[in-house]
Amino acid sequence: MQAADGKRDEGIKGANMDIQKRIELWRGEEKIAHIHGWDFSHIDGRYEEKEGLPWDYKAEILSRLMSDMKILDIDTGGGEFLLSLKHPYENTSAMEAYPPNAELCKDTLLPLGIDFRAGNGREAYPFPNESFDMVMNRHGDYNADEIHRILKKGGLFITQQVGAQNDRELVKLLMPDYEALPFPEQYADAAAEKFRLAGFEIIKKDECFRPIVFFDVGALVWFARIIEWEFPGFSVDNNRNELIHAQELIDRFGKIEGSIHRFLLVARKA
Repeated sequence: MQAADGKRDEGIKGANMDIQKRIELWRGEEKIAHIHGWDFSHIDGRYEEKEGLPWDYKAEILSRLMSDMKILDIDTGGGEFLLSLKHPYENTSAMEAYPPNAELCKDTLLPLGIDFRAGNGREAYPFPNESFDMVMNRHGDYNADEIHRILKKGGLFITQQVGAQNDRELVKLLMPDYEALPFPEQYADAAAEKFRLAGFEIIKKDECFRPIVFFDVGALVWFARIIEWEFPGFSVDNNRNELIHAQELIDRFGKIEGSIHRFLLVARKA
């Protein structure tokens, strides 16, 4: 079965390919598994993440955003989403902790006049009290107490998060004995309660599951190495038999399916 744009893993063209050749191709995907910003274009057409979420994260932000607001994007990646908002740069700040992405932000955001700081979303934020009208976080770490500290009264926190059950079918396929959840607290209700206790009013809360589909095993190998916190200890050599089984599923059904887990939270500082 072909992916949506007609692409296939070039190395996985025939069901009769020698398994050792497949393993070498998978090792090649493993070797090059790295990411610049938050860019999954390497596996475009080889997988589909069918979000179709019941909310639009960007629209949730833009519907509340005014040009004179001071905003902060926590765990901004390479700043790609932040720049898409087209907010005045002098009113825009960003944080990122992952060193390659932090360097990318220094090269792309600072020259524009955006106030970029290297920092971890879990720890103390390098900004004064009541600095911002809106704080955003998409799929990153956050600290409810610190967000409360740096927001002005009435300020908003808007986040879309990856839930605790994300990709669990894929983890089970590749690592059948691994049961732990990397972020077991990641559910909408638990997050909402955390922000209520920190002094927020919950404006909106939603949660959903949607399909994720892989059309070749090489793409799944690359993905598992990139999302290493969900697949700890995974490697082609460690999980050879599971990968062979995954290839059998591809040969039989043309795809491997799992599910993503997402939730949305909009909170206002009381």
